[in-house]
Amino acid sequence: MSDKLLCEIFKSSRKEEMYLYVDKRRGLAPVPEALMATFGKPVAVLTMILTPDKTLARVEVDEVIAAIEEQGFYLQMPPAREPYLLDIHRAHAERS
Repeated sequence: MSDKLLCEIFKSSRKEEMYLYVDKRRGLAPVPEALMATFGKPVAVLTMILTPDKTLARVEVDEVIAAIEEQGFYLQMPPAREPYLLDIHRAHAERS
């Protein structure tokens, strides 16, 4: 694993709180077309240097760096919603 990785982070235009982390030098080229179709138009939000001692909000930095080095990207999924919130959403959707 590298000591440093220049990482660009994109948010999804379709899915709230879904992010793609990529090596800035390679960009989005390694991301499969099927994933990009689901992800929607990528919106650049941040460029940062990832290092093993860096702290990220929802994921271990080692996991992100390893995924980028192995497959060319890391996909951060939206956090799980509390079950009762899903029930409220479904009940509202059924009434609409």
